[in-house]
Parts: sequence; structure tokens; C-alpha cells
Amino acid sequence: MLSDREWLAGEDRTAWARLRARLTQAAAERLEREWAYLARPGQLPPAADWRIWLMMAGRGFGKTRAGAEWVRAIAEGDPAARIALVGATLGEARSVMVEGASGLLSVAPWWARPVYAPALRKLTWPNGAVAMLFGAAEPESLRGPQFSHGWADEIAKWAGGEAAWHNLMMGMRLGDAPRVLATTTPRPVPLVRALAARDGTDVVVTRGRTADNAANLAPGFVDAMAASYGGTRLGRQELDGELIEEVEGALWTRDLIERCRVAHVPGMLGRVVVAVDPPASAGGDACGIIVAGTGGDGRAYVIADASVSGERPEGWARAVAAAAMVHGADRVVAEANNGGAMVESVLRAAEETMPVRLVHASRGKAARAEPVAALYEAGRVAHRGAFPELEDQMCGLLAGGAYVGPGRSPDRADALVWALTDLMLGKRGEARVRGM
Repeated sequence: MLSDREWLAGEDRTAWARLRARLTQAAAERLEREWAYLARPGQLPPAADWRIWLMMAGRGFGKTRAGAEWVRAIAEGDPAARIALVGATLGEARSVMVEGASGLLSVAPWWARPVYAPALRKLTWPNGAVAMLFGAAEPESLRGPQFSHGWADEIAKWAGGEAAWHNLMMGMRLGDAPRVLATTTPRPVPLVRALAARDGTDVVVTRGRTADNAANLAPGFVDAMAASYGGTRLGRQELDGELIEEVEGALWTRDLIERCRVAHVPGMLGRVVVAVDPPASAGGDACGIIVAGTGGDGRAYVIADASVSGERPEGWARAVAAAAMVHGADRVVAEANNGGAMVESVLRAAEETMPVRLVHASRGKAARAEPVAALYEAGRVAHRGAFPELEDQMCGLLAGGAYVGPGRSPDRADALVWALTDLMLGKRGEARVRGM
């Protein structure tokens, strides 16, 4: 959502100029410093009762500005406020939270500018409110002082981690309602995971994406980042602000998949297969449709996720036929455990010349997936580009047979397993799909 200022500029570029012309210089200057007017809704404190506000968002979302403005509002409104400013290191607390382009000194208006004493690690506002600087790398420095409010920046990268956080929270014992704002780009470290899991209790979580703040970033930056990192684990974490966790015992990890990602397939593909994991019921679960092929270098390449959701059999069959035609597939591999004859007839109804091979699952999903996961470990499989929904399912398959990923069933991951089994572990075939 837009800030009031962004909305006004978007509605009429001359509206702001007309509004400003009606204000005195002092009033216009105050309006330009009014955070409630400048901020997007996601940058403003939650209305609910909370003790900890976790702002977990992508880079460039405006987390630092939101933190500085929150501290400014507290300091200007409460002469008794005693505020802890905790960065990953003391140097970062100074350079980002206080002296940075969106830090406290930058957002402070001339009429309420704090006195900054770097040697004392201290800011003092004209009304008597005080803020002290700390580095999480020295967690013991937080033992002893007490505060009414705290701003903890980039907690996902704190070397002092939980020790610094616990010392900070034990010092929150001044005032009527001590509160802490934690701003961070998400990473699945224990501290961030623990706070996110408490969302809706005494913790309120705000999430956001880099693109939300596109109006205040360099032209073309968001598009360039999306082109380079869109859909990848790094992009989802650093740009989309997603907390992507590793599951203990999973057959695939995010790091493994990232190591197996390429931008292009070298040379031409040899065999290409489209693998299908049909839904158990018409119009029910998603139909997993994965396209993969073999390269001249002996590796298998996953080149498309054409899965569809909520389609009746004729609908997902058309999607399979389209994927086969677009990618010039040699074969369609379809799981036939749920009505094999029906699956084949539906596929042939969509394209009568489609070379279909039905496969029957005699083992559980995890047992079938283990040899395929080993191919990734050996560097024999690569993903051309990013497939977020497929990769989320892959990272939810556990070695013991359980599935803890998104959705009720790993339909996309199951189709992937059938495709790579046919290409790398199964029998060879030479049939070719003709255009429809």
C-alpha cells in the first residue's frame, strides 16, 4: 500500500504543489516531517497490543526509516523515555541507526534534534529523553542498564544472537509498557524463528517486500533485482522478505538446490520428458506437471513447472499436452496408481499421438525420491532458473517418509521424481511428440 504522500502524487502530480502553496513555510516543513503522512501502512506501529514488534521485510523496504521514526516519536513524546539502540555491532548502530541516510539524525527535525555524543554512545533530546547505543557482538554490555523502549536492528545477523536479545529484554523494565521494535531481513536463525512463531501473542509481525518501496528506490532497481534473483532462495529472502526455513531430515536443502541452479542450459537438450502426478479427485488437488531433459554434458535439467490447480481431468490433460508440444517432449510419464486407464485415456483425448508411459508407485514417495536426491548431491541435476513452489515441496519431503511442505501433497515434487527417474535412472525411449 502507498503512503498518503505517494497516493497524492499518484493521483495528481500538481496536487501536492497546490496543497503546499496554501501552507505557511513552517507548516509545510512540519508536514514534510510528519511520519504518519509519509509512511506506508506497513511502516507504522501495529494497532494491536504488543510487547515486541518484529518488522521482517526485504532489503530497501524502509525498515531503518521506520525504526528511526518510531524512536523519534517516542523520544519527542516522552521525556522519561530511556531507549536502547542495538545494532549487530556498535559500529553498525552508529553508522546505520544514528548517522545513516535513514537514521535518527537524518529524520530529526531542527526543532527537536537530539544532541549526539559518539564517545558516550548517547543521544539526548531537548525534552530529556535519552537513547544509548549498543552492539550485539558484545552482549554483556546490555547487562545492567534498564530501558523503557528498544530498537534492535538486523537481529538475523547478530553475532551475540540470543544472548544479546535476552539481556536486552531483561533490561526492559522502565515505564508503564516497555516495548521493543526488531527490524530485520529474514534468515532462519533461532532468534528470528522463535519470534516469528510467537506472532499473535505478545509479538506482532509485519512483513514486506522490497517492491513495496519502489517509489523511493533508484529507477529500475526493483526490476533488475527481480530479473537477477526472482524466485531464488536469495531473492525470496532478501527481496520478498520470506522466512525460509530448513527442515531437519529433508531430502533436499535450500543450499543444495541453490548449488544446482543455472541460468542457461549449455547446448541443446537430448531427451525431454513431461512427468505428471495426476490429482486423486477431479477439481481437487493440484496436478504436478514437470518438464526435464538431458543435456550434452550428461546432466539432467529441470526446465519448466507447468503444474495446474483446480482443473478437471480434461483441463490438466490439456496442460500436459501443451507442455509436451512447447518443449518438444519425447515422452509423457504419468503416475497411474489412481486409475491408470483413466489417466491414459484422458491424456490421449487431449492429444492422440502423445507417447504416454504409465508408471506405478510400488514404494512410498520418500523412497522413490531418495535416489533422485542423490543425483542432486552428485551434481547430476540442475534447475534452469527458479521454481519456488516446486522447491518448497522438495524441501518438505523427509527421509523417513513424511511430508511437511506446503499443501496436502507434494504433487510437483512427485512429478519431478518421475521425470528424473525416467531420464537418469529408468529405461531409454525414442518416441517423439508431434505438434497438435
